[in-house]
Amino acid sequence: MTMKIPVYIINGFLDSGKTEFIQYTLSQPYFETEGETLLLLGEAGEIEYEDQFLEEHKTQLLEVSENECQDPQRLHNIVEEFMPERIVIEWNGMWDFKSMKLPKNWDLQQQITMIDATTFQTFFGNMKSKMADMVRKSDMIIFNRCDGIADLSSYKRNIKAINQNAEIIFEDSTGEVNQIMEDELPYSLQDPVIELKGPQYGIWYLDVLEHIERYIGKRIRFQAFVVKPSTFPADYFVPGRMAMTCCADDMAFLGFACVSKQASELIAKEWIEVTAVLKREYLADYKGEGPVLYAEKIIKVKAPDDAVISFV
Repeated sequence: MTMKIPVYIINGFLDSGKTEFIQYTLSQPYFETEGETLLLLGEAGEIEYEDQFLEEHKTQLLEVSENECQDPQRLHNIVEEFMPERIVIEWNGMWDFKSMKLPKNWDLQQQITMIDATTFQTFFGNMKSKMADMVRKSDMIIFNRCDGIADLSSYKRNIKAINQNAEIIFEDSTGEVNQIMEDELPYSLQDPVIELKGPQYGIWYLDVLEHIERYIGKRIRFQAFVVKPSTFPADYFVPGRMAMTCCADDMAFLGFACVSKQASELIAKEWIEVTAVLKREYLADYKGEGPVLYAEKIIKVKAPDDAVISFV
């Protein structure tokens, strides 16, 4: 049986804090290992890995090119040469992340994206696609250098729109920022019916994922189009909207399961206005508990002008 080699990928743009994070992680007792660590370096930043540090932490350093990271056979040969117990890759943020091809016996344990909060808006505004490629499959996203930045909640929404499952951490010079003041929601949670207009749907959807307790038992009204998954029971459907997460070619469907006696009468892709109460229930497609809407009223409507939500 071929042994699987655990692999950790740390990505981000130049000077995003990748090297500092890797040095910190390698020096932690919980990350110690009996064998050697192979560190594949995709770019050299201002901070370098000192020979003494690498020796103390049983780490071998090898600079690699983008072409090598697209060649599974070359990566396999590197392992044959160095025989590491595990591999850490410091990825070059300017490379095409989608083109990376790992050998079959490389077991990706964790992918982490580092983001410099002081330059996030610039990179997100000018290099959305590259950032989205790095963020989309990351298990964790770490925003560092957050001192003095008041709008961290909007940063979080931008990333959550791309990757709803990732853990997002904010750090400043004192450590982790545990309390992030959410922006004032563009609707009132005290209204008898929470009316969602246009882009408010996207903010509501992401906030439900983060704070479902705010919405349990609340009555919600919004316009959406109908999706009817084949795995759902006859009285279930999904009202939702498409969201542009980084560019016109990068779209995601945002919607929660909805229970209604009218479900069998609805036609896929037709637009409706639904008034429903939100509950938290187990659903097999969620693989656990999650938000489920119980429709009280459904009417057919025309597709709105702002049918596609944008987070950028």
